[in-house]
Amino acid sequence: MANSLPVLSIGKHTPKYPLIQGGMGVRISGPNLAGAVAGAGGIGTIASVGLAVGSDAFDGRNYFEVNQVVLKENVERAKKISGGGVIAVNVMVALTDYGLHIRGACEGGVDIIISGAGLPLRLPELTKNFPDVALVPIVSSTKAANLIVRRWEKLYGRLPDAFVVETPLYAGGHLGVTRMEQVTDEALSLETVIPELVRYIEDEVRADIPVIGAGGIWGRSDMEKVFALGARGVQMGTRFAATVEGDASIGFKQALIDATESDVVIIKSPVGIPGRALRSPFVQRYLDGTAESKPCFANCLSHCSYRTDKQAFCIAQALVDAYRGNWEDGLFFCGSNVGRIEKMETVEEIFGEMFG
Repeated sequence: MANSLPVLSIGKHTPKYPLIQGGMGVRISGPNLAGAVAGAGGIGTIASVGLAVGSDAFDGRNYFEVNQVVLKENVERAKKISGGGVIAVNVMVALTDYGLHIRGACEGGVDIIISGAGLPLRLPELTKNFPDVALVPIVSSTKAANLIVRRWEKLYGRLPDAFVVETPLYAGGHLGVTRMEQVTDEALSLETVIPELVRYIEDEVRADIPVIGAGGIWGRSDMEKVFALGARGVQMGTRFAATVEGDASIGFKQALIDATESDVVIIKSPVGIPGRALRSPFVQRYLDGTAESKPCFANCLSHCSYRTDKQAFCIAQALVDAYRGNWEDGLFFCGSNVGRIEKMETVEEIFGEMFG
């Protein structure tokens, strides 16, 4: 198996295995999980959003400052746990303090920044003092990739170091599209977008930019199918969320273990885009129009329907409740494969099954 794997080089960083652990927000993929994945030979990813809520320094008013400090510390900790493995940080463009997240990750010594939930058009400018940090946009279409390529070339004279193609058909959390009907659009499937994007890079960009497939990746057969489409790497999120090394509470992991395929729903997030989550009691109340939200504590999103007109709910509070295992009040983001989780695996067991 190992001899047939593509080599995934992202900037100056080449992990042993072409697998990225997806970023899962509000402390689900923190330094322990990222460090374990990187130590096993993959790319471990810390999600930058919401890290401040677990810090004793957070007093309810200093969210932005504390989050930047904690992110830097988390990157340093993950690097230490990994023993020199490749560490990435996933930063959402939709964050109010996007630039602070980028700086905190870079100052912590991150190897790769992966950025989606919007187009990361200013990412090269924000990382200009850290030239060794590789930059990887998340896209759902070749059109989005083309826009990023043209803007980066024109303004900054550089290209992305890789692209993550995430299909809304199966991915977890925020799905990278603006309308509900796009979630099931076959034109946004990996089978459609990956070959198209690979051809675009080869024929028009004429550069060595690897494509990474994300959404619905569970085991080795899924990975091999994505490689056959022309991708040189895969990204897997949900399966890692319930690992022993995962940073979430036991209650969060148990919710994923107990979930079935029928428990998964699509909601409209306060961010303004669809998201895939478990039908927890809170989510059911939201779908029924009876959910009550805890107050906003951070103004963490540049666009938030709860902050502007009190529609929906404070997503940060709901994700914090999920991280802590509060089934009644939490928003448990997940991918479509969550029903396949039957137990708490270790990172080593997953890598053993994937790569032999």
